[in-house]
Amino acid sequence: MNGVILRWPIPIGTTINAQYYKKVLQDKLRPAIRKKRPSLLESGILFRHDNAPGHTARAVIDVLAGYKWELLEHPRYSPALAPCDFHLYPKMKEHLRGQRFETGEDIIRATKVAIKNLDKCSYVTAFKEWLQRIEKNANNGGCYVE
Repeated sequence: MNGVILRWPIPIGTTINAQYYKKVLQDKLRPAIRKKRPSLLESGILFRHDNAPGHTARAVIDVLAGYKWELLEHPRYSPALAPCDFHLYPKMKEHLRGQRFETGEDIIRATKVAIKNLDKCSYVTAFKEWLQRIEKNANNGGCYVE
């Protein structure tokens, strides 16, 4: 595990639709992978996102197919398996707790610092727990109960 590949705060007022998501994949994520971990582009990428309409739109699916990234299926109606719902957010919030922010830029800056301060063990634990939840879901025929 080598840490975060891309942090991309969404500008205030931005609508996340297929065009925006596709642009982030093309202009931000893929170049970040090429720069930070180019070997992944040769060895293959397992990619997982939720079933949001912007993620499942034909334009996005076509881009990912062109990259030859393997899409991991996200079970419908499984909020317990959503990547944003795992171990890292509570760890990140520990760093932010008790702070007051004047502007959105202050929040973004503090959040970036909080993410950079997460140790490697936090990332490893987060993904291990996430994989355990996915396995539990698979073993229960898609019915995940915490």
